[in-house]
Amino acid sequence: MNNILVLGGTGKTGSRIARRLKAAGRPVRTASRTSGDIPFDLDNPTSWAPALDGVTAAYLVEPNLQMSADRQARIPRFVTEAVAAGVRRLVLLSAPRAGEDGHPLHAAEQAVRGSGVDWTILRPNWFSQNFSEGPWLPGILDGTLALPTGDGRTPFIDAEDIAEVATSALTEDRHNTQIYELTGPRAISFGEAANLIAKATGRTIRHVDIAPDAFIERQINAGASPDVARLLTELLTAIGNGSGAALSDDVERALGRRPRSFENFVTETAVAGRWNESSPASAVGAGS
Repeated sequence: MNNILVLGGTGKTGSRIARRLKAAGRPVRTASRTSGDIPFDLDNPTSWAPALDGVTAAYLVEPNLQMSADRQARIPRFVTEAVAAGVRRLVLLSAPRAGEDGHPLHAAEQAVRGSGVDWTILRPNWFSQNFSEGPWLPGILDGTLALPTGDGRTPFIDAEDIAEVATSALTEDRHNTQIYELTGPRAISFGEAANLIAKATGRTIRHVDIAPDAFIERQINAGASPDVARLLTELLTAIGNGSGAALSDDVERALGRRPRSFENFVTETAVAGRWNESSPASAVGAGS
Protein backbone atom coordinates (compact mmCIF):
# COMPACT_ATOMS: atom_id res chain seq x y z
CA MET A 1 0.00 0.00 0.00
CA ASN A 2 2.98 2.34 0.54
CA ASN A 3 1.09 4.47 3.01
CA ILE A 4 2.84 7.40 4.69
CA LEU A 5 2.06 7.82 8.39
CA VAL A 6 2.15 11.32 9.87
CA LEU A 7 2.22 11.44 13.66
CA GLY A 8 0.77 14.65 15.06
CA GLY A 9 -1.10 14.86 11.79
CA THR A 10 -3.26 17.77 12.92
CA GLY A 11 -0.40 19.83 14.37
CA LYS A 12 1.57 22.75 12.97
CA THR A 13 3.91 20.65 10.84
CA GLY A 14 1.90 17.44 10.50
CA SER A 15 -1.17 19.10 8.99
CA ARG A 16 0.97 20.91 6.44
CA ILE A 17 2.81 17.72 5.52
CA ALA A 18 -0.44 15.81 5.10
CA ARG A 19 -1.84 18.56 2.89
CA ARG A 20 1.21 18.43 0.63
CA LEU A 21 1.16 14.65 0.39
CA LYS A 22 -2.53 14.59 -0.48
CA ALA A 23 -2.05 17.27 -3.13
CA ALA A 24 0.67 15.11 -4.68
CA GLY A 25 -1.63 12.07 -4.73
CA ARG A 26 0.34 10.20 -2.07
CA PRO A 27 -1.54 7.87 0.29
CA VAL A 28 -1.22 9.46 3.71
CA ARG A 29 -2.60 8.54 7.13
CA THR A 30 -2.72 11.16 9.89
CA ALA A 31 -2.56 9.97 13.47
CA SER A 32 -3.26 11.85 16.68
CA ARG A 33 -4.93 11.40 20.04
CA THR A 34 -8.03 13.49 19.37
CA SER A 35 -8.47 13.66 15.59
CA GLY A 36 -6.88 12.61 12.33
CA ASP A 37 -7.48 9.50 10.27
CA ILE A 38 -6.70 7.07 13.05
CA PRO A 39 -6.53 7.33 16.87
CA PHE A 40 -2.96 7.21 18.11
CA ASP A 41 -1.26 7.75 21.44
CA LEU A 42 2.43 7.29 22.17
CA ASP A 43 1.42 6.39 25.73
CA ASN A 44 -0.79 3.55 24.44
CA PRO A 45 1.23 0.95 22.47
CA THR A 46 -1.96 -0.90 21.53
CA SER A 47 -2.75 2.00 19.20
CA TRP A 48 0.53 1.65 17.30
CA ALA A 49 -0.07 -1.46 15.19
CA PRO A 50 -3.29 -0.21 13.52
CA ALA A 51 -1.55 3.07 12.67
CA LEU A 52 1.43 1.24 11.17
CA ASP A 53 -0.56 -1.24 9.07
CA GLY A 54 0.64 -0.97 5.45
CA VAL A 55 2.95 1.94 6.20
CA THR A 56 6.35 2.25 4.53
CA ALA A 57 7.36 5.78 5.61
CA ALA A 58 6.61 7.70 8.81
CA TYR A 59 6.96 11.23 10.15
CA LEU A 60 7.73 11.12 13.86
CA VAL A 61 6.94 13.77 16.47
CA GLU A 62 7.45 13.63 20.22
CA PRO A 63 4.79 16.03 21.56
CA ASN A 64 5.95 15.97 25.17
CA LEU A 65 9.45 17.06 26.18
CA GLN A 66 9.27 16.18 29.87
CA MET A 67 12.57 14.82 31.05
CA SER A 68 11.41 11.50 32.50
CA ALA A 69 13.13 8.39 31.18
CA ASP A 70 9.77 6.89 30.27
CA ARG A 71 8.89 9.84 28.05
CA GLN A 72 12.27 9.76 26.34
CA ALA A 73 11.85 6.05 25.56
CA ARG A 74 8.54 6.38 23.69
CA ILE A 75 9.92 7.25 20.25
CA PRO A 76 12.72 4.63 20.44
CA ARG A 77 10.13 1.95 21.27
CA PHE A 78 7.89 3.14 18.45
CA VAL A 79 10.82 3.12 16.00
CA THR A 80 11.51 -0.52 16.84
CA GLU A 81 7.87 -1.48 16.24
CA ALA A 82 7.65 0.60 13.07
CA VAL A 83 10.66 -1.07 11.49
CA ALA A 84 9.35 -4.50 12.48
CA ALA A 85 6.03 -3.61 10.84
CA GLY A 86 7.70 -2.79 7.53
CA VAL A 87 8.47 0.94 7.68
CA ARG A 88 11.52 1.66 5.54
CA ARG A 89 11.87 5.43 5.90
CA LEU A 90 11.73 7.62 9.01
CA VAL A 91 11.68 11.40 9.26
CA LEU A 92 12.01 12.80 12.79
CA LEU A 93 11.04 16.28 13.93
CA SER A 94 13.76 17.05 16.45
CA ALA A 95 15.26 20.27 17.82
CA PRO A 96 18.54 22.18 17.95
CA ARG A 97 21.22 20.55 20.12
CA ALA A 98 19.32 17.24 20.26
CA GLY A 99 22.51 15.51 19.24
CA GLU A 100 23.89 16.24 22.71
CA ASP A 101 23.58 13.88 25.67
CA GLY A 102 20.88 15.00 28.07
CA HIS A 103 18.63 16.62 25.52
CA PRO A 104 15.02 15.27 25.73
CA LEU A 105 15.13 14.22 22.06
CA HIS A 106 18.61 12.72 22.06
CA ALA A 107 17.35 9.16 22.54
CA ALA A 108 14.83 9.61 19.74
CA GLU A 109 17.55 10.77 17.35
CA GLN A 110 19.80 7.87 18.30
CA ALA A 111 16.98 5.39 17.72
CA VAL A 112 16.19 6.80 14.28
CA ARG A 113 19.83 6.87 13.22
CA GLY A 114 20.33 3.30 14.41
CA SER A 115 17.10 1.93 12.97
CA GLY A 116 18.65 0.26 9.93
CA VAL A 117 16.28 2.02 7.52
CA ASP A 118 16.44 5.31 5.61
CA TRP A 119 16.24 8.30 7.94
CA THR A 120 16.25 12.09 8.01
CA ILE A 121 16.34 14.34 11.07
CA LEU A 122 14.94 17.86 11.11
CA ARG A 123 16.15 20.32 13.76
CA PRO A 124 14.11 23.48 13.21
CA ASN A 125 14.59 26.71 15.08
CA TRP A 126 11.63 28.48 16.74
CA PHE A 127 8.54 28.41 14.52
CA SER A 128 7.21 31.65 13.05
CA GLN A 129 3.76 30.09 13.59
CA ASN A 130 4.23 30.26 17.36
CA PHE A 131 3.04 33.83 16.95
CA SER A 132 -0.13 32.78 15.13
CA GLU A 133 -1.03 29.22 16.14
CA GLY A 134 0.83 28.45 19.32
CA PRO A 135 2.02 29.67 22.71
CA TRP A 136 2.72 33.31 21.77
CA LEU A 137 -0.65 33.99 20.13
CA PRO A 138 -2.42 35.13 23.33
CA GLY A 139 0.29 37.73 23.94
CA ILE A 140 -0.02 39.02 20.38
CA LEU A 141 -3.79 39.29 20.71
CA ASP A 142 -3.51 40.95 24.12
CA GLY A 143 -0.94 43.42 22.81
CA THR A 144 1.83 42.39 25.22
CA LEU A 145 4.22 39.54 24.46
CA ALA A 146 6.01 38.84 27.76
CA LEU A 147 9.00 36.54 27.24
CA PRO A 148 12.42 36.35 28.96
CA THR A 149 14.42 36.97 25.78
CA GLY A 150 15.68 40.53 26.17
CA ASP A 151 17.02 41.90 22.90
CA GLY A 152 18.28 38.50 21.78
CA ARG A 153 17.81 37.57 18.16
CA THR A 154 16.83 34.29 16.51
CA PRO A 155 16.06 33.20 12.91
CA PHE A 156 12.42 32.09 13.10
CA ILE A 157 11.58 29.30 10.64
CA ASP A 158 8.27 29.10 8.78
CA ALA A 159 6.40 25.83 9.42
CA GLU A 160 5.63 25.74 5.70
CA ASP A 161 9.36 25.33 5.03
CA ILE A 162 9.66 22.59 7.66
CA ALA A 163 6.71 20.77 6.09
CA GLU A 164 8.16 21.07 2.61
CA VAL A 165 11.50 19.64 3.72
CA ALA A 166 9.73 16.83 5.59
CA THR A 167 7.50 15.98 2.63
CA SER A 168 10.50 15.80 0.35
CA ALA A 169 12.36 13.63 2.87
CA LEU A 170 9.39 11.25 3.13
CA THR A 171 9.16 10.78 -0.63
CA GLU A 172 12.70 11.20 -2.05
CA ASP A 173 15.84 9.15 -1.57
CA ARG A 174 18.29 12.09 -1.65
CA HIS A 175 17.64 13.08 1.97
CA ASN A 176 18.75 9.75 3.45
CA THR A 177 21.09 10.14 6.48
CA GLN A 178 20.76 13.94 6.42
CA ILE A 179 20.41 16.10 9.53
CA TYR A 180 18.95 19.47 8.63
CA GLU A 181 19.33 22.47 10.96
CA LEU A 182 16.43 24.59 9.73
CA THR A 183 16.40 28.37 10.23
CA GLY A 184 14.89 31.39 8.58
CA PRO A 185 17.00 33.73 6.43
CA ARG A 186 17.87 36.24 9.18
CA ALA A 187 17.82 36.57 12.94
CA ILE A 188 15.47 39.12 14.51
CA SER A 189 14.52 40.05 18.06
CA PHE A 190 11.12 39.42 19.60
CA GLY A 191 10.71 43.17 19.77
CA GLU A 192 11.22 43.45 16.02
CA ALA A 193 8.83 40.54 15.45
CA ALA A 194 6.17 42.28 17.56
CA ASN A 195 6.70 45.53 15.66
CA LEU A 196 6.33 43.80 12.30
CA ILE A 197 3.06 42.18 13.39
CA ALA A 198 1.83 45.49 14.82
CA LYS A 199 2.54 47.29 11.56
CA ALA A 200 0.78 44.62 9.49
CA THR A 201 -2.30 44.55 11.72
CA GLY A 202 -2.55 48.20 12.69
CA ARG A 203 -2.59 47.23 16.35
CA THR A 204 -0.36 48.10 19.30
CA ILE A 205 1.82 45.12 20.15
CA ARG A 206 4.96 45.20 22.24
CA HIS A 207 7.48 42.75 23.58
CA VAL A 208 8.21 42.94 27.31
CA ASP A 209 11.24 41.23 28.82
CA ILE A 210 10.02 39.26 31.84
CA ALA A 211 12.15 37.81 34.64
CA PRO A 212 12.83 34.07 34.19
CA ASP A 213 11.34 33.11 37.58
CA ALA A 214 8.16 35.03 36.81
CA PHE A 215 7.91 33.34 33.43
CA ILE A 216 8.33 29.90 34.99
CA GLU A 217 5.53 30.69 37.42
CA ARG A 218 3.26 31.83 34.59
CA GLN A 219 3.86 28.63 32.63
CA ILE A 220 3.11 26.43 35.64
CA ASN A 221 -0.08 28.39 36.31
CA ALA A 222 -1.04 27.81 32.67
CA GLY A 223 -0.71 24.04 33.09
CA ALA A 224 2.92 23.23 32.30
CA SER A 225 4.86 20.87 34.51
CA PRO A 226 7.74 22.48 36.43
CA ASP A 227 10.28 20.57 34.29
CA VAL A 228 8.73 21.76 31.02
CA ALA A 229 8.39 25.33 32.36
CA ARG A 230 12.06 25.40 33.34
CA LEU A 231 13.16 23.89 30.01
CA LEU A 232 11.16 26.42 28.02
CA THR A 233 12.52 29.27 30.13
CA GLU A 234 16.10 28.09 29.68
CA LEU A 235 15.63 27.98 25.90
CA LEU A 236 14.20 31.50 25.82
CA THR A 237 16.75 33.04 28.17
CA ALA A 238 19.49 31.50 26.02
CA ILE A 239 18.23 33.68 23.16
CA GLY A 240 18.60 36.73 25.36
CA ASN A 241 22.14 35.66 26.20
CA GLY A 242 23.08 35.61 22.52
CA SER A 243 22.61 31.91 21.82
CA GLY A 244 20.60 30.65 18.88
CA ALA A 245 21.19 33.49 16.41
CA ALA A 246 23.26 31.44 13.98
CA LEU A 247 21.93 30.95 10.47
CA SER A 248 21.91 27.71 8.48
CA ASP A 249 21.66 27.16 4.73
CA ASP A 250 20.00 23.76 5.19
CA VAL A 251 16.59 24.84 3.83
CA GLU A 252 18.35 25.83 0.61
CA ARG A 253 20.41 22.64 0.68
CA ALA A 254 17.25 20.54 1.03
CA LEU A 255 14.92 22.46 -1.27
CA GLY A 256 17.13 24.44 -3.64
CA ARG A 257 15.69 27.78 -2.51
CA ARG A 258 16.04 30.23 0.35
CA PRO A 259 13.74 29.93 3.37
CA ARG A 260 10.66 32.11 3.65
CA SER A 261 11.20 35.38 5.48
CA PHE A 262 9.46 36.36 8.69
CA GLU A 263 8.10 39.41 6.87
CA ASN A 264 6.35 37.17 4.34
CA PHE A 265 4.90 35.08 7.15
CA VAL A 266 3.55 38.21 8.85
CA THR A 267 2.02 39.58 5.65
CA GLU A 268 0.29 36.31 4.76
CA THR A 269 -0.96 35.72 8.30
CA ALA A 270 -2.30 39.26 8.65
CA VAL A 271 -4.16 38.98 5.33
CA ALA A 272 -5.66 35.69 6.50
CA GLY A 273 -7.02 37.50 9.59
CA ARG A 274 -5.36 35.17 12.06
CA TRP A 275 -4.57 38.02 14.45
CA ASN A 276 -8.13 39.39 14.34
CA GLU A 277 -9.46 36.72 16.70
CA SER A 278 -10.81 37.84 20.04
CA SER A 279 -10.56 34.55 21.93
CA PRO A 280 -6.96 33.30 21.99
CA ALA A 281 -6.19 29.64 22.42
CA SER A 282 -2.74 28.26 22.88
CA ALA A 283 -0.82 25.21 23.94
CA VAL A 284 1.85 25.32 26.58
CA GLY A 285 5.19 24.19 25.28
CA ALA A 286 8.49 25.14 23.70
CA GLY A 287 6.86 25.62 20.35
CA SER A 288 9.76 24.40 18.30
